[in-house]
Amino acid sequence: MKAGEIQKEWYIADAENKTLGRLASGVAQILKGKHKPTYTPHMDMGDFVVVVNAEKVRVSGKKEMQKTYFSHSGYPGGAKEVDLHTVRRLHPERIIENAVKGMLPHNRLGRKMFGNLKVYTGPDHPHAAQQPKAMEL
Repeated sequence: MKAGEIQKEWYIADAENKTLGRLASGVAQILKGKHKPTYTPHMDMGDFVVVVNAEKVRVSGKKEMQKTYFSHSGYPGGAKEVDLHTVRRLHPERIIENAVKGMLPHNRLGRKMFGNLKVYTGPDHPHAAQQPKAMEL
């Protein structure tokens, strides 16, 4: 398959009352293009995915208070840890973005695939003109 022959479609996923891992896994499959019969691992075959209602995604157990996100600035003492509850309050779209990013390849192809993901906190999104299809999860 040549790069010019790839047909990209748009999908929409509603995260309301969906489990985080299952939602992220389905979104990653669409972004990679594994749902297509013409899947090629070394090419960006995936489609665009719009995720709405990111703040309403579910997690099981005590993850709301125990799950942490770690980052480091690169400077001594620059380590930061933030729990899921705080991230949901400040930047709820990052919950889904981090989960999906971890399921994509960790190279320049994965970064390109990740650019096809659009996450929004509410039910509204600016991609109605692309007429996205509903994604079954």
